[in-house]
Amino acid sequence: MVGIHESWLLFALGSALFAALTAILSKIGVEGVNSNVATMIRTTVVLLFASVLVFRKFSPTQVFQLSSKTFLFLTLSGLATGASWLCYNRALQLGPVSKVAPVDKLSVVFVIVLSVFALGEPVNSKTIIGACLIAAGAVVLAL
Repeated sequence: MVGIHESWLLFALGSALFAALTAILSKIGVEGVNSNVATMIRTTVVLLFASVLVFRKFSPTQVFQLSSKTFLFLTLSGLATGASWLCYNRALQLGPVSKVAPVDKLSVVFVIVLSVFALGEPVNSKTIIGACLIAAGAVVLAL
């Protein structure tokens, strides 16, 4: 039985599985389509899906009760997500998914570095070694 403190791991594994499916399904979907159009379709589906989930449980007015800081940073995060998806779909059009996906996962290394500088999170030798292994794996798989 997974406790509340370990439930993040199940969701993280779910995220990894769905990200893998996203890569395969997107590679098939962007064939012969402008990558920006593909991104628009994906984004629209995500918006509708998330809206259904949120508005089944919460009132639409609760969305507008967020603090300005929360709204600003979620907006910036959304813009970063959009830019990521635009780049990812274009990369999938131009390259094999077996090489694009590992390079995309260098985001883990970038997150570790940015979390230290932007959030002041501590790192230890395991984190540094893990980040180096991820980076090395991405390079090996991409070449």
